[in-house]
Amino acid sequence: MVWAIGGSEAQPGGVHQKVAEMWSEENPDNPITIEILPDEADQQREQQALELQAEGSNFDVLGMDVIWTGEYSTNGWVENLEDIRGDIEEVTLPAAVESASWDGQLWAAPFNTNAGFLYYRTDLVDEPPTTWEELCDVASRVAEQEDMSGYIGQGAQYEGFVVNWLEVYWSGGGELFNDDQSAVEFDPDLATEATEFFAEGQESGCFAPGFNTATEAEAVNEFQKGDAVFMRNWPSFYQPIVDDKGSPANGNFDIAPLPTLSGEGTISASGGFNLGVSAFSDNKEGAKDFVLWASTNEEVQKLLATDASLPPTMESVYEDLSDDPVMALLGEVLPDAKPRPPSPQWNTISVEMQRALHPAYNGEGDPAEASQTVQEALEGTLQ
Repeated sequence: MVWAIGGSEAQPGGVHQKVAEMWSEENPDNPITIEILPDEADQQREQQALELQAEGSNFDVLGMDVIWTGEYSTNGWVENLEDIRGDIEEVTLPAAVESASWDGQLWAAPFNTNAGFLYYRTDLVDEPPTTWEELCDVASRVAEQEDMSGYIGQGAQYEGFVVNWLEVYWSGGGELFNDDQSAVEFDPDLATEATEFFAEGQESGCFAPGFNTATEAEAVNEFQKGDAVFMRNWPSFYQPIVDDKGSPANGNFDIAPLPTLSGEGTISASGGFNLGVSAFSDNKEGAKDFVLWASTNEEVQKLLATDASLPPTMESVYEDLSDDPVMALLGEVLPDAKPRPPSPQWNTISVEMQRALHPAYNGEGDPAEASQTVQEALEGTLQ
């Protein structure tokens, strides 16, 4: 079998390779290998879509971003997994099961979840900020004093920027749709405020140079080199900083919930990957056995957490690893994390948001007009 998944953990030595090796050792008559896809989720989806649109059988198991569920099921690209729902629900976080479902049916097996963290330099900052305004005030002041950058996140024009923008917008109480996605509940005034925060961060020096072209990898590189006071990133980047004894951040950083516009609570976009069975696989039953095993095997799920700081979807693993700082913060953050709508039109929505909002915060468009464009794009998906 072939498992199509991307990112650093799909590379040789990565945890996904280790999971594949564990399965193959236990199932020598039905081994699995990894087809390494690009690092960025957008490009992974594009490569999978090319194969699936052609009804190709080269991929058996699909590493699916949680936002692809609706699209893949509607397009007929993945097998229905309702027959193993009970086995999965029994041990899995409810939000993770929700991320793998569309239209009341299960279309993927939850594999790992995710939530954004605020990384900060403890030798430069006494306490993590609770509002975005406070973050920029502290970032600008410390950056000037220390001759370094302030805040780095995912500001390039791709899905990661949409996630960063939504975390600011959501933190003010904004929504995109109602619960069943039958009506748009977009707040253009709040959206304009969120975009203006990004624009002001660019102009004021709060944001690090290159913020508007940074992905996850560029952000952690900036922070790990000791060039940024704050960073927004995923939990998987915690351990590499701990392991890098030459990093100025090593021993001098901590993690905290992301700030909000109001200073109340926290909000993060939930992320992660689920495992789907390709509708065009020549070994659907074997692939289904693999995705069930990977999502409900405690050894596998614990390996994700300990080896790669990838948040598991099995509830029991959090109990076992409660002393781990990443797992402890995830336990605080995940209950309030928000999923992007797993709509079949999400890719279209995301692209329109990128096209409208990215130029607006870079001084090449009006934030209010960008908000109007996003609202029209959301309403267009319901027509």
